[in-house]
Amino acid sequence: MAMALCLLPLAGCARGRIAPGAAATQTASASERDYDASLLSGGLTRTYHVHLPPAISAGRPLPLLLSLHGRLGTGADQAKLTDFDSVADANGFIVVYLDGYERSWADGRGTTPADKAGVDDVAFLSAALDQVIAREPVDATRVYVAGMSNGGFMTERLGCDLTRRFAAIAVVAADFDQPLAQRCAPTHPLPVMLIHGSADPLVPEAGGPIDGEPTLSMAETVARWVSLAGCSPTPAVAALPTIVADGTAVQRSIYSGCKGGAQVIFYDVIGAGHIWPDGPQYLPRSIVGKTSRNLDASQVIWQFFAAYHL
Repeated sequence: MAMALCLLPLAGCARGRIAPGAAATQTASASERDYDASLLSGGLTRTYHVHLPPAISAGRPLPLLLSLHGRLGTGADQAKLTDFDSVADANGFIVVYLDGYERSWADGRGTTPADKAGVDDVAFLSAALDQVIAREPVDATRVYVAGMSNGGFMTERLGCDLTRRFAAIAVVAADFDQPLAQRCAPTHPLPVMLIHGSADPLVPEAGGPIDGEPTLSMAETVARWVSLAGCSPTPAVAALPTIVADGTAVQRSIYSGCKGGAQVIFYDVIGAGHIWPDGPQYLPRSIVGKTSRNLDASQVIWQFFAAYHL
C-alpha cells in the first residue's frame, strides 16, 4: 500500500538532513509573532515553525499545541490543512508545526523513511518542546499534541512513550499500531480524541496491515484507549446535526467515567475519507476520498484540549 499515509502533494524541499553540529537557531519570519526555529537532534538539524497568538503580549503562560503532519507533508502543509492559527488567535494558545525527517515520522511501525533511518522522533519532539518552553511563556501543564495519518500514528506513540508531557492528545485518520497498542502504558489516564472517516481508503476503519505492519480496527483502537484510561466501556452516542449536504454525517461517542477525569471521544465521520474534517480537499477524491464539512476538526480538538491540564 505505497500511498497508505500520503497527506499532501510534494512541494518544497525535504527537511531533517544530516548537518554538522551547531547551536540551536531561531529565525524570525515575516510576522512579528511567528518564527522558524531549528535544533540539533540525533545528528540531524531539525526544523519547526512557531505561531504565537496576540495573547502572547500579555506575558502570562499559555497552552501549547504540537501539530504533526502526515506522510509526504510538512509543518507548513499542516498549518494550511488545519488552520490552527486562527483557532489559536481566538483562544490564546501557541501552535508549533514540526517537520518530519524526509516528510515522515518515526512512529515506531518501522515503515517510514524516518523509522528506517533510525530517527528518534520522540527525542526530537521532546527537545523542540523544551526549546519553545525556554523561549516563550508556556504553561507546561497544558501541552497537547494532535496529528493526522503518519502524524496521528506518531501522536499515539507520544501518548504512550511521552505521556508525562501531554495533558491530552488528538488523532486524525490513524488507527492504533498493534505492537504499540499492546505495550502502551501511559503514565497517567490520558484524554484522547479520535477522528476517522468511515470511507478512508488509506487507513481503513477495519484496520489490518498498512505497508505490512498490523494495525487495530478503529473499534479496537477506541476500545484500547478506553481501557488504558479506565473509562466505562459503554459510550454516550449521538448523531450530530448535518450542516452541509455533502454526503457525510458525524456520529460522536463519548466514553466517560475514566480515571482522573479523562474522557475518550470518537468522531466517526461517515462517508468521509483520509481527510482533516473541514480542511481543504488536498488531493482528489479518487485518492483520499471525500472531505466532510459537517465537523470542524480543529475547533472540536481545541474544545476538547481546553478542558484538561496535567
